[in-house]
Amino acid sequence: MTVPFYVSPEQVMKDRADYARKGIARGRSLVASVAVDGVLLCAENPSRTLRKISEIYDRIGFAGVGKYNEFDQLRIAGVRAADLKGFAFSREDVDARTLANQYAQMLGQVFTHEMKPMEVEILVAEVGRERLGDQLFHIRYDGTLVDEQDWCVLGGEAEAIGERLGAAWESDSDLAGALRASVAALAGPDRTLGPTELEVAVLERARERRTFRRLEDDEVAGLLGA
Repeated sequence: MTVPFYVSPEQVMKDRADYARKGIARGRSLVASVAVDGVLLCAENPSRTLRKISEIYDRIGFAGVGKYNEFDQLRIAGVRAADLKGFAFSREDVDARTLANQYAQMLGQVFTHEMKPMEVEILVAEVGRERLGDQLFHIRYDGTLVDEQDWCVLGGEAEAIGERLGAAWESDSDLAGALRASVAALAGPDRTLGPTELEVAVLERARERRTFRRLEDDEVAGLLGA
């Protein structure tokens, strides 16, 4: 009878975390920024069909980085959960905090009990009718849930991008100012990003019901040149 090879629980968790971080680092980063007009979501994404940023519900958006098929599964699960709660109760009962908690439980369960963790980081954003009502929930591959303030960065180079975005972010920025700061943070000092290399959406504060709106290339170009 062979004796199974022993690996300490601490080493197993460390190996899983390293595996997930390496997978996430291979993808391109994404930023979210609170502006006067609403919440801006901006990702480096040259694909016109594989979306990192999507709508979950009336005032709630979703963004993911890492392995596309994995965070798209999470997006679909969030849409279904939001639709079910809105139908069973009321649309006003659907909120980002509850969805973020559900995502954190799902990712934590997979990270702890499955052989392979999900190689994803996701963001659940909700725009309030006033600035104080804006919410950004960052959920990591292991289920860690972070309530971010003002701006958030997801992806492999999050630390460097976060430093650049934090230095450029202003509390009174409009949509154009927030977009310019976000794109500059994603690009860094050694390159530039054009509209065709970006995926941009906004949760517009002034809209009454469905606030999510994608920005097309010509509108992105206009805002960057403003």
